[in-house]
Amino acid sequence: MVVNATVCYIIKEGKILLIEKKRGIGAGFYNGPGGKIEPGEEIIDSAVREVQEEIGLDVIDPEIIGELDFFFGEEHFMKVHILKTENYKGTETETDEALPLWFDTKQLPFDKMWADDSYWMPLMFDGKKFRGKFFFDKEGKNLLNHELSEI
Repeated sequence: MVVNATVCYIIKEGKILLIEKKRGIGAGFYNGPGGKIEPGEEIIDSAVREVQEEIGLDVIDPEIIGELDFFFGEEHFMKVHILKTENYKGTETETDEALPLWFDTKQLPFDKMWADDSYWMPLMFDGKKFRGKFFFDKEGKNLLNHELSEI
């Protein structure tokens, strides 16, 4: 069964807030805060909840900008809805799940991020909407192929 999830990026004044994941899928990688969409939950509500749970911020008016499908081997593993906003309230706080860190959007630590990020993030920074499919090996470690298009 495909996992439906969100990732919400806060981008402001040439900086992006990433988290260093402490556990679960992608532990040790930098990513945006996010997670599984709960049954009956809307995409935006899920993103707002996940950011609050993971780093203690209240995001305001996040916009859905992308949809990415991830395949690990033959398995359609996850569908991730990508959101972004520049508006939020509060101060980012480390939790047992995530360490929040700000990065310059032109100097991202792609060597410590999922391999797909370097393909679609430039579209996000250019204000474009997109859809993509990323095909990893069975273990989810090596990116084998991808499809990406603007929408």
